Amino acid sequence: MQDRPRPAPAQPVPAAAERVVVELPYMDVAAVGAQARRPRFRRAAEPPPFRLTDDDVEIVRVIARHRLIRSTHIAALVGRSLDRTNDRLMRLFHAGYIDRPRAQLDRFPSSGSAHYIYALADRGARLLREEDGVEFRNAEWSRKNREAGRPFIEHQIEIVDFQVALQRAVAQHSDLRLIPAEEMNTAASRRPKATGRMPFALRAKLFHRGKAGETGVVPDLVFGLQPAKAERRNFIVEIDRGTMPVRRSDPEQTSFEGKMRVYLAAHAAKLHVRQFGWPSFRVLTITTDRRRMRTMQTALRQLHVPRSPGPALFLFATFAELRATTPIDYEWLDGTGRHVVLI
Repeated sequence: MQDRPRPAPAQPVPAAAERVVVELPYMDVAAVGAQARRPRFRRAAEPPPFRLTDDDVEIVRVIARHRLIRSTHIAALVGRSLDRTNDRLMRLFHAGYIDRPRAQLDRFPSSGSAHYIYALADRGARLLREEDGVEFRNAEWSRKNREAGRPFIEHQIEIVDFQVALQRAVAQHSDLRLIPAEEMNTAASRRPKATGRMPFALRAKLFHRGKAGETGVVPDLVFGLQPAKAERRNFIVEIDRGTMPVRRSDPEQTSFEGKMRVYLAAHAAKLHVRQFGWPSFRVLTITTDRRRMRTMQTALRQLHVPRSPGPALFLFATFAELRATTPIDYEWLDGTGRHVVLI
């Protein structure tokens, strides 16, 4: 819907398509056109005219679903042009429904356009509670957004990059269905529209120097692929931006080798069967470059966990190579160096 100065537009929008939730003070045409002068990371003292539409509510849902998401991702997921999406995002931001986390501030030049990263704000959370009955575990979204650091934001954006690429790839296959995380865990799906949980965390028993201890991992993403004439395939995704050492001399310190050991032990103990009802799964690891990938594969081949699938459990890709194609068409490399496709 195109916002117009009052009185009512010459071509009224049907009532079913638009519900007036808030109408902010009138601004003249010159003021409305001066969007470049509005602050980018704090809300304007005189916000632009704004009426909340059903499409706006869907934008807020998309942002809530992904925690942190770039404007280009939002446009792709809601099926609108980037210009149109940016206009609605700007109005939703200044109306207080969504945030632009300030940790991204140093990413932007002093002038020109930029693809902002957005997050759910407190008012947006209240909106989804009223519209959809969503219950958020932590309602202080605006505070969380202020505290979000740049490494966390960049990690989350890489996750969304993969999600959007995956959704677009699956849409090109009429005989393939993408199963989102909400449908992947029977126990989680019984919870009434809750967010902020960690339903896919795995805790496995590991042995080191004769001592047993439990260690856990929380996947960055889980999803399923359901071919029309085959069994569902279950995947866990690990996004590796190169900030964690692949190996450490002390196994109690965090390393990617430690993560791989936990996944192998969890599979060997069939935790995926008991917790999620999956007959099996594979771990997709997306990392920075081929050199780091080879280091991971070498470390993986040296791990020996009885009754586990071994190096075949993991499939590897680099960010650059994956962006040149799609997650479905890409030939992933398993821990032994063999090429594997997801379907």
